[in-house]
Amino acid sequence: MTTTKLRILIAKPGLDGHDRGAKVIARALRDAGFEVIYTGLRQTPEMIAEAALQEDVDAIGLSILSGAHMALVPRVLELLSAQGQDGVPLLLGGIIPDEDIPELKQRGVAAIFGPGTTTDAVVAAFQQAAADAPPRS
Repeated sequence: MTTTKLRILIAKPGLDGHDRGAKVIARALRDAGFEVIYTGLRQTPEMIAEAALQEDVDAIGLSILSGAHMALVPRVLELLSAQGQDGVPLLLGGIIPDEDIPELKQRGVAAIFGPGTTTDAVVAAFQQAAADAPPRS
């Protein structure tokens, strides 16, 4: 029996130019046995959805510190759905005000991480989100 590494896309949507946290998470996921694709800074929602499709990922992690999460995250989710990828879990990290969390979760974000979240908690959340996702065809 062979085990396949879970493929995770990590992306920085929008104009936010700070990616240290995204790189820390990418490394923690890699060290935990995931295959990680990091798209780099200043990705559009369209670029993220296309990368997720092309890379056939099991989950997506977005890092947003710019405050544009209420515009960017719904657009990424919309594009994923349009491509038939609405079963791919999307996890979000960054500076997310508490009052925005319920709406983001209602829209389909699997987990949200703020400052101070441990890498172990993020790794566990990606493992759980991938396990909970519907089987892909």
